[in-house]
Amino acid sequence: MPDLLIRGATSVVTMNAARAEIAGGDVLIRDGVIVAVGQGLATTGEVLEAKGCVVTPGLVNTHHHLYQTLTRAVPGGQDALLFGWLKTLYPIWAKFGPDEMQVSALIGLAELALSGCTLTSDHLYLFPNGARLDDTIAAATEIGLRFHPTRGAMSIGESAGGLPPDTLVENEAAILEDCIRVIDAFHDPKPGAMVRVGVAPCSPFSVSRSLMRDAALLARDKGVMLHTHLAENDEDIAYSLSQFGCRPGQYAEDLGWTGDDVWHAHCVKLDSSEIALFARSHTGVAHCPCSNCRLGSGIAPVRAMRDAGVKIGLGVDGSASNDAGNLVAEARQAMLLQRVARGADAMSAREALEIATLGGARVLGRDDCGSLEPGKRADIAIWDVSGIESAGSWDPVALLLAGPMKVRDLLVEGRRVVREGQVATLDLPRVVERQNRLARALGA
Repeated sequence: MPDLLIRGATSVVTMNAARAEIAGGDVLIRDGVIVAVGQGLATTGEVLEAKGCVVTPGLVNTHHHLYQTLTRAVPGGQDALLFGWLKTLYPIWAKFGPDEMQVSALIGLAELALSGCTLTSDHLYLFPNGARLDDTIAAATEIGLRFHPTRGAMSIGESAGGLPPDTLVENEAAILEDCIRVIDAFHDPKPGAMVRVGVAPCSPFSVSRSLMRDAALLARDKGVMLHTHLAENDEDIAYSLSQFGCRPGQYAEDLGWTGDDVWHAHCVKLDSSEIALFARSHTGVAHCPCSNCRLGSGIAPVRAMRDAGVKIGLGVDGSASNDAGNLVAEARQAMLLQRVARGADAMSAREALEIATLGGARVLGRDDCGSLEPGKRADIAIWDVSGIESAGSWDPVALLLAGPMKVRDLLVEGRRVVREGQVATLDLPRVVERQNRLARALGA
């Protein structure tokens, strides 16, 4: 692969240790790795002009359910809280198969790419009609995003006091066996890996205590990360107190679900002792502000978590509970919600952008991503700030979260995934048409 020079950006936002921003900046890429960041760099290779653009690290999405892009705005779930929303959608998801999983993932990944995302996790916890984690991994490979899929699971159905219907739960021994299969088949621990696999029982209200414990033991034996939903809303807290006699943070700690290799989604209702536990144990959090708003779950205590030293990244969550999968919009929402809750000085645009880039990379254990500096992977978003959204701006970096909602160019491992605002690796109109056809069939 020839060298590539991104040249003459209005600003290069490095997210390095000094949080340097370089006016008129350049980024030189060789073999998928950043080799230099500065001004006046030269190359004999390809040049990508970035005049009128802000260049940032690629955004990192720490929580998603890609399969849900097939079930946006489903009647009956639009105005429900978490548990009611799930009960509306479970019967529809039970109709999915491999095609639905792969196509829905392609759409979700393309949507993320257009919003500046280069690395995304995915939490797939139901596998009806022969669907497998392999289906979403194939989609990520096709589109070219760096991917951290997690093998989720549900094992406690309605007949046993759980929330999901019995038709969507699995045998726990089979769950653990398939976790081993997908880790052995796809997980790559090396720096620059395009695929890393995690283990992710869905939630405390859909799996047993023993599966949570066994999943943690398996993940640590295999050297992979752990992920689940935790403390999402008041119903979640009430369930934990009723069923386990403790708050979610204590439940997680008792079962081995805290530590540098664990990240939890939502955490809207963590209290001060749980925040201290997460900070002390280096447990990560995926903050999903739009989904939390959409489901009426509340405002997560992000300011308190950040101040305590908790690792935090952003997540778009599933499109059935968000309606969209735009990660730069998620960063803006995160900033605004903290200001609503704590005052206008509670979070700046630059801090929100840091959470969306370096913060997410740290949550996912990717010290090779998240910033623009020599030795890091060339995962880069280029934002055109010469248009009407930015007209009159005195500070294009501060305005970035309110400016372009779509990247001009996106590079992953130095390869162009988005080119001039269009997905370069996929015939997107064809996939959109196929997605809509599958959605109509599900609703028939």
